[in-house]
Amino acid sequence: MTSERSIGVLLTVGLLAVLAIHILEGHQTPASTRAPIDLSKLGPQVGQRVPDFALKDQSGKQWTRQSIMGPKGAMLVFVRSADW
Repeated sequence: MTSERSIGVLLTVGLLAVLAIHILEGHQTPASTRAPIDLSKLGPQVGQRVPDFALKDQSGKQWTRQSIMGPKGAMLVFVRSADW
């Protein structure tokens, strides 16, 4: 029963992926008509330090740049919630 359910889930996910690709391909602007994007205006660049900050997470805990830094640096990922 579990393997049948897993196969069903995989087939559903695969079908959704194919459908998403089909929809996106139909709505894409051809590359030749897109305006070039100036990446230097999108925020901090690779290797550049971000300014100090203090931000609260979804639980109200405050985080600073220093508090998230590890021995190899840090990576911030911002995810937009569906209910924003």
